[in-house]
Amino acid sequence: MSISLRPPNSKKSDFFATSIVDTPTGTLHRRSYFYAGGELNQLGNVTTQAGQLYVERLTPARVTQPLPILFIHGRGMTGTNFLNTPDGRLGWADHFMSRGFEVYIVDQTERGRSSWINNIDGVQDAPDTFTIESRFTATQRFNIWPQASLHTQWPGNGSVGDPTFDSFFASVMPSLVSEAESSERMRAAGSKLLDEIGPVILLTHSQAGQYGWILGDARPSQVKAIVAVEPIGPPFQNAIFTTNPARPFGVTEIPLTFSPPISSANDLLPVVVETEANFTCFEQARPARKLSNLAKVPVLVITSQSSYHAVYDACSVHFLQQAGVQVQHVPLESVGIMGNGHMMFLEKNNLQIADEVILNWIQRTVSF
Repeated sequence: MSISLRPPNSKKSDFFATSIVDTPTGTLHRRSYFYAGGELNQLGNVTTQAGQLYVERLTPARVTQPLPILFIHGRGMTGTNFLNTPDGRLGWADHFMSRGFEVYIVDQTERGRSSWINNIDGVQDAPDTFTIESRFTATQRFNIWPQASLHTQWPGNGSVGDPTFDSFFASVMPSLVSEAESSERMRAAGSKLLDEIGPVILLTHSQAGQYGWILGDARPSQVKAIVAVEPIGPPFQNAIFTTNPARPFGVTEIPLTFSPPISSANDLLPVVVETEANFTCFEQARPARKLSNLAKVPVLVITSQSSYHAVYDACSVHFLQQAGVQVQHVPLESVGIMGNGHMMFLEKNNLQIADEVILNWIQRTVSF
């Protein structure tokens, strides 16, 4: 049986020429969706539901890998980050399906297809064009941090008016302002998701980095490995753009399971471990408490050459290692992959990173 996808009144030769040139070949798969978590809320005489997590399930025709990959996107983004690139190339979801993985992609709670409810959920904000250009897509032009000038892998010039930038910026979504609120919501809904689909390999990006630590702590038997692509950091503070205190539990806004136990964030006693130029890195006062649940989960942290994370991801890695977590840190330039920024999964060499760094590590490290 054959199915023609040609538009009406088009020639067969025109259709095939267009499809071959413009549309990359994807992986045959089945797509479905469901929601995890959430709870009913009474607002006067009206009952609503909030806190549920949209989940998209992509199952390739031939699943050869024993564990699925669960993708969680960063701040201002949705799960579309992993479907394809803004210039139309294959994304990580399709690529990992081609390698035999079943894939789950979420929209964070209160984001995208996970509803935000007025008078229940907290205040939101959204990135503007300057933020996206200066931090993600045209960093070499703004040159805010030392490595920014090395950014060469974004497809296009990274500025308003460029078709790839405009496509990417259209995908930007409002996010909850409170990182503590978003962390609590993601722990609740994410834990229920893992109870339903686990075990998984968890792949996080940026803001979602802390959700990796939170979910690995909450469900260590269901999270078999964590791939943290430039996880939010550094420990105990924000850096580069502001120097405000943040993540009072080191790498998270909400408590993790430490041993010996802590009664409050103050028990971690952050101390300066390293100072470079205008950047200060913190660790726990010694002897450091251990992250007893997260220590059961192998972790890969990936940092690009030109991102602002190049300044401080090593500090986050050090905090985790000091707390007993098995972490391998791969700065991409250390394996010959140059010029990437914070959105490496959308950039020109995204599939090289997927195969040579992530898949290679999974095959060497993860116990099935």
